[in-house]
Amino acid sequence: MLKKIKSVKFLVVLFILLMIGFLIWQSSKPKAEQPQYITEAVTTGDLESTVLATGTLSASKMLSVGAQVSGQVKHMYVHLGDQVKTGQVIAKIDSETQENTLQNTAANIRSLQAQRLQQDAKLHEATLEYNRQKAMLAQNATPRSSFEAAEANYKTASAQIKVLDAQIEQARLSESTARTNVGYTRIVAPIDGTVVAIVTDEGQTVNSNQTTPTIVKLAQLGEMTVKAQVSEADVMKIEKGQKVYFTTLGDDQKRYATLRQIEPAPDSIASDSSSTNTAVYYNALFDVPNSDGKLRINMTAQVYIVLNAAKDAILVPSSALSSSKVVLSANGMASANLQTTSPQTRKLDLNEAQKTLLKEGKASLNTVRVYNGGDVYSQQVLFGINNRVNAQVLAGLTEGQQVVIADSNDASAATAKSNNSRKRSGPPPMGM
Repeated sequence: MLKKIKSVKFLVVLFILLMIGFLIWQSSKPKAEQPQYITEAVTTGDLESTVLATGTLSASKMLSVGAQVSGQVKHMYVHLGDQVKTGQVIAKIDSETQENTLQNTAANIRSLQAQRLQQDAKLHEATLEYNRQKAMLAQNATPRSSFEAAEANYKTASAQIKVLDAQIEQARLSESTARTNVGYTRIVAPIDGTVVAIVTDEGQTVNSNQTTPTIVKLAQLGEMTVKAQVSEADVMKIEKGQKVYFTTLGDDQKRYATLRQIEPAPDSIASDSSSTNTAVYYNALFDVPNSDGKLRINMTAQVYIVLNAAKDAILVPSSALSSSKVVLSANGMASANLQTTSPQTRKLDLNEAQKTLLKEGKASLNTVRVYNGGDVYSQQVLFGINNRVNAQVLAGLTEGQQVVIADSNDASAATAKSNNSRKRSGPPPMGM
């Protein structure tokens, strides 16, 4: 009996110890913490989707002014940066050789003209003899041989006149060429423009027999052309007539223009390069006024080609969007991957116009998490422009609502904070 009582006491004590241990374990067990949310307010602002490209500035028109005759450059009448007018003398080449040639051709013409006068006299004499012999032959007063000799002399004199006339004409052409070559020793501006380069210095000898030597380069800088290199991944998104703006490395001022042309082939086609290891870029061209003269040749431009833009749009951070888009099924109902749309997702009723935007690819349907006073729920949202920093809300959210971009259980919380900072500093364009 005593042993039985001791066993009961032992069990009671063991039970009490187990209960105490359980209570201690329960009190020391870490409590499940509610996740902390990183949120961002739905705002209103301007939004654009752009293609980013690097461009180079060039003059709208630039010419290399060269020498068409050989000789020493005796005088240079312009300096780098000078403004010149059409016909203004830029340089003077030593013209002694050309002037001597001109004088020789003039003397040759005078010599041929003197020979023609002499031949005119011979022709006149031969004509008289021919007519006399012809009349006498008609009266049988002279032998036929004398008539035929007179006739031959007459025709020879006439032919010699034609030869001399041809030689005089040829000499006059030579004189015209020589006079033109003398004119070529005066290098004149073919267009109004600015001297952007002086290639040949005063005193230097140029030789035009091999290649046309360049004396100066003239450019019209009142309007500049920007040649932007667009990657092959973006070139199909752009088209002629789209709005474009750019900045230069030394000036943050935005200058606006319209896309004029997209070249059909890359620059590498000129060298027949077919390397597949080189990135392919296509040139997009547009013109911009340069009335202030701040834009210069070969400046580097950061070019933004605007694909879409919206004013006073409702904006939400792109990081708030679900990783998978909601798609529109054949019956017009919105559906999505079960992993991204929970049963608690608040569905969005789309009207016919919104469904048309979806079908045409001008809008997308996605989900975001909305924070509402401690309660978080998923909401379907119709989006328009999305430049990967902000997205345009077409339906599903209103300004002032708080959307979750990350939470304490999300490994991307730090990234969300970084994206949030980037958004405040200004969105980067698409195509980066």
